Amino acid sequence: MGEAIKNRYEFVILFDVENGNPNGDPDAGNMPRIDPESGLGIVTDVCLKRKIRNYVETVKEDEKGYKIYIKEDMPLNRSDREACESLGVEETDDKKVTEALKKLKRSDPKADEKLRDYMCDNFFDIRTFGAVMTTFVKAALNCGQVRGPVQLGFARSIDPIVSQEVTITRVAITTEKDAENKSTEMGRKSIVPYGLYRVEGYISANLARKVTGFSEEDLELLWEAIINMFEHDHSAARGKMAVRELIVFKHSKELGDCPAYKLFDAVEVKRKEDVIYPRKYQDYIVNIHEDKIPDSIEMKRMI
Repeated sequence: MGEAIKNRYEFVILFDVENGNPNGDPDAGNMPRIDPESGLGIVTDVCLKRKIRNYVETVKEDEKGYKIYIKEDMPLNRSDREACESLGVEETDDKKVTEALKKLKRSDPKADEKLRDYMCDNFFDIRTFGAVMTTFVKAALNCGQVRGPVQLGFARSIDPIVSQEVTITRVAITTEKDAENKSTEMGRKSIVPYGLYRVEGYISANLARKVTGFSEEDLELLWEAIINMFEHDHSAARGKMAVRELIVFKHSKELGDCPAYKLFDAVEVKRKEDVIYPRKYQDYIVNIHEDKIPDSIEMKRMI
């Protein structure tokens, strides 16, 4: 990997959904997530991180240094054992691995640091977002919890959304017995007719240098993944989703030049006055008040 980034960043992402469900709530029958008090739509941080992980996995295809730790059909302890094997721990049973790691720690005080570095060097999402690695936590190693330099908040819609249930039909019948009594089957899907969402993110150069080694190359890949995170994730359930804006603030130094909220406040998104029911991105206006941004900070619109 290259040298760790030297500048702190904040960023704002605007994305929209049209006739789709951006993030279903399993506690509410997979209906779109909504703030019950304000009616604003919500998309969780883990949902967005999943899109970024999937894009990197699609583009890099397990290239060295760009594996994905949290992915489908891959137990996490299997990836943990790769790091163990790099230090000579060949056990496969979880209990034996834990005991072997404890023994290794007694003989090598830097074992936890070596394991952490191995995981950060090989897995892009650990280097970026951090991770909780249970195998190492059970062995009481300090590397079990890694805090990543890149953090996202929840996305919230600019205006309240309407969660709509649409009834759908299917001409194919599930079983022969059912076919004797009916010729179609019915189902339901939940959609948001339109919603524009805003999410804010942070990148700590300090954590990148001290902990994970998140590099300039990783940063460029992250921007690419954010811009394209919905392009290879289309499905009937999600409808039409697209990233509309990626606004990046680059500080002049590692610890930054001003509080993050001042930069976020400089980005104003509002519905046009003559629009009652927004149904497209063009129904909104995005204003960036550059007079509120310190001169030492570089602002760039990536899209």
